[in-house]
Order: sequence, then structure tokens, then C-alpha cells
Amino acid sequence: MIVYCLFAGWYRPLGQNSIYNYYNYLADAFLHWRVSFRLQPQSVVDLSFYQHYSYPYWPPFPAVLLMPFIAIFGVHFSDIIFTLGVASLNVALIAMLLRQATLCGITQLSRVQRGLLVAFFALGTVALPLAPLGGVWYTGQIVGCLCVILAYLAAISLHGMRAAVLVGLALACALLTRNNLVFAGLWPAGYVLYQARAEGRRRLVGYTVAGFTPVLMAFFLICVYNWLRFDSIWETGYTFHQMAERFRSDFNQYGSFSLHYLSQNVYYQYVAYPFPYDPGESLGGSLFLLSPVFFGAPQGLFAGRPRWSAWLLFGSLMLVNIPILLLMGTGLVQFGPRYTFDFTVPLLLLTALGIRRWPIWLLASFTVISIGHYVIGTVILVRP
Repeated sequence: MIVYCLFAGWYRPLGQNSIYNYYNYLADAFLHWRVSFRLQPQSVVDLSFYQHYSYPYWPPFPAVLLMPFIAIFGVHFSDIIFTLGVASLNVALIAMLLRQATLCGITQLSRVQRGLLVAFFALGTVALPLAPLGGVWYTGQIVGCLCVILAYLAAISLHGMRAAVLVGLALACALLTRNNLVFAGLWPAGYVLYQARAEGRRRLVGYTVAGFTPVLMAFFLICVYNWLRFDSIWETGYTFHQMAERFRSDFNQYGSFSLHYLSQNVYYQYVAYPFPYDPGESLGGSLFLLSPVFFGAPQGLFAGRPRWSAWLLFGSLMLVNIPILLLMGTGLVQFGPRYTFDFTVPLLLLTALGIRRWPIWLLASFTVISIGHYVIGTVILVRP
């Protein structure tokens, strides 16, 4: 948290908020029984305007978490401090997840290996540049990661009905934060059912229903939320949002999701190396070149045991990734492949399976390289 705070303090004095603190204004709207903004934020970038009302098109769960803070401190409560707190909590929960995964035999890592992976997650992935900036885009991803971690932790730490219900609740919150994150639930759902495989078909059906019910309820709430805002259960507001002009022609021709965007997204998320840095090219950077510890993931896929677990982890991250690869835009302004943070949890567990036989010096070296990349990149992002 100290490192995150140092970068945040460099970006803005601690206690200030970002100019894109739209979740604060949405929380204020909810507190006044509205779904449109009651007050206008400093910026309108990416906001949706419909029938003279302004809305954020992002799902609302982070605003729900902010409601107590907004009720006490008002809309100028620092979204940066909120994001820092959640990002720091994510690091602690990742440490718990890796420890619990080792205790349960899902991975076989030493304490040193786990410590290096936690440091890698905190400082050598997109988690670092997301943590200190605040803003609707970064806060949403940090909160979404929290929901996914909680789903995986519940699946590993609990059993039976409690595991099913809590996994379902965490995934429901993930769906209400970033819709594609619900697909990360493939592995925890499979793990809960596998652990209960000897309890009989009736109980397995009961666990499945218990896990799916919160997710279905969340989907229903999204439909109602969309209807109240845009008179359609399928309209999120993306159609009406104030997009940058550079995207408008593509959006008019291809829409939000299209194979047309695939080549650009693959390039900026898996191929491009952002050094030497070009200020005009803040479109991303290779997941594996910037975070070489993730080179352990392919090894984990083929060498990890049990095989079904490794392949479910791969399936989880691919299901989350498919919409990302087809989405208009790569997530600028950013350093690193920001959208890939959505599947970092299953990717990290798959990596943990793959690095089991790596010598410590190799894991430590790749961790240092990853941290070096992201420290430099975050300095570039937050500098005045």
C-alpha cells in the first residue's frame, strides 16, 4: 500500500479525487433514489446522455460500495483513496488465495515462491498503474478484481452450500461491476462441484442452483437498471456515450464488438513492447513481455495437475478474454494491457502451476524485470 500511496501522491495530493470520479456521482444519485446524475461531475468524457439526463454506462456495483462514504463525506470523497484501499486489499487476498491453494494441494509452492508471486501481482502487473489513479475505468477494474478473488477464495476455503452461495454472490457482484468477469466463475464453480462429487446428484443440483441464483438475480437487476435508464433491457448506454472522436467512425461502421478490432487488440495486448516510450502510443503493451512471470502459465496448462483444474483455469481466462479481444479500443490511456487485468486471477493460478519447478533465481529475476517495467510505466502515467 505504501508504494501505491507514493504513486498516488505523485499523481495528485492524497485526499483529492480524480476528475473522472463518476462512481461518486452515481452513488449520490442512488442515495437520492435516482439512476441519473443529480450533480454534474467536472468532466463528461465517456458519459452517456439520454433525454437530457447523464449516466455512466458502466455497471453500478462500485457505486454501491461507495454509498456509505458519499453519504458521510459527499461526492468529493476521494475515489483515489477508495481505489488505493481496494487495491491494497486485493494484494492481501491474493496472498491468502495462494496460501490456501497450496494448503489444499491445488498448487505446490514454497513460501518464497508465494511471496514472489504476491510481489509480482502487486508491482509487476497492471495492478500497479491501476491502483493510484482513481477514475471510473481504473476503480471499476480494481473492484472487479476484488470480486473475482473473493469467488476463488470462497471456492477453495469453504465447502458445500456455503461455498456455492458465496461463490455465486461474489460472481454476481463481479457481473454488476464488469459484465465479462462473470465468466471467470467457470473454475470456482467447477472446483466446488468437484469437491462435492461424492455427495450425490441431488446435492450437486442444489449447489448449482444456489450458485446460479445470485448471478441470475444480478442479471435481472442489470436488465431493470437498463430499462429505467434507457427504456431497453439491452441498452447499457454505450450507444449514447461521449466517445473520443478517434473511435466514432469505427463505432458507426462496426459497433462495439467486432472481429475488425481483433488484430489491433491482439497486437497491443500480446505483441507490442512500449519501450522506448512514445507519449502518442499509450495503447497498451505485451502481457508476457512486460510481465514475463506469466510465461509460466503455458507450462502450467500442460503440466498442471489435475488436468481438469488447469484447463478450467484456461477456460475461465479465455471466456473473460473473448469480449476483450473483440471490443472497440484497447483501454487507453494506459501502460500495459489494462483489460487483461480482468483475467489476472485465473492466469496467476495457472502461472502458479507452471512455476513449481522453476529455480528461485529465475522466478526472482522475472519478478524484478516485471516490477521494473511497471514502475517505469506508472511513473510515466502519474508524472505531471
